[in-house]
Amino acid sequence: MSSLIAASAFFLLIHFGVSGTRLRDVVVAHLGEGRYRAVFALASVVGLIWMSRAYGRAPLIDLWGQLVGLRPVAFALVPVAFLFAGIGLATASPTRVGMESKLTQGADIARGIVRITRHPFLWGVALWALVHLIVNGDLASVILFASLLLLALGGTASIDAKRRRLFGETWTPFARATSNVPFAAIAAGRNQLGPALRELGILRPAIAIVAYALLFIFHGRLFGAPLA
Repeated sequence: MSSLIAASAFFLLIHFGVSGTRLRDVVVAHLGEGRYRAVFALASVVGLIWMSRAYGRAPLIDLWGQLVGLRPVAFALVPVAFLFAGIGLATASPTRVGMESKLTQGADIARGIVRITRHPFLWGVALWALVHLIVNGDLASVILFASLLLLALGGTASIDAKRRRLFGETWTPFARATSNVPFAAIAAGRNQLGPALRELGILRPAIAIVAYALLFIFHGRLFGAPLA
């Protein structure tokens, strides 16, 4: 269990202690943006692999146990998480790495799922982690999925702060037309759901659902825990 705790702490530290902070600006000034991103990506991959292997080796210490009765709810929510994450990855947004220059387009870049939230991928990860945290009631799962949930939710605020700090007023039009929390901008009348749904198209949602279906089918082989 100590290895999983250390891996989770490392993964959170490199994100909250470096990425999105002024320390990142200092490191980038010395290494350059390209080298920094390469080093950070490598550290993130190492952290994920470490967490995954440590989780697989962790002893089973039940807290509230497997909530089998909530599986139907999980089966309904995880596809939504895949839709947010998958469509978010396939949608241009200045909150994504390497797309910061799109802030010059102002509110016009807020299209599709970005009208719903400017951090669709991270909210997808957050929902996925929350479902797994609740359904799998053992200590190792709590450590792993709570860490990922914290990272996803904290990451949305961290990215916003970094963009605001680096781009100032250029960030403002896009931020006003969108929201961090899903549907908040729409509820406040700063954006509209109709155009968001029309701009999603068919292909991106279809790919996300196929990815979910494949993971559902092969979940047992990949993670040793069949879903059906």
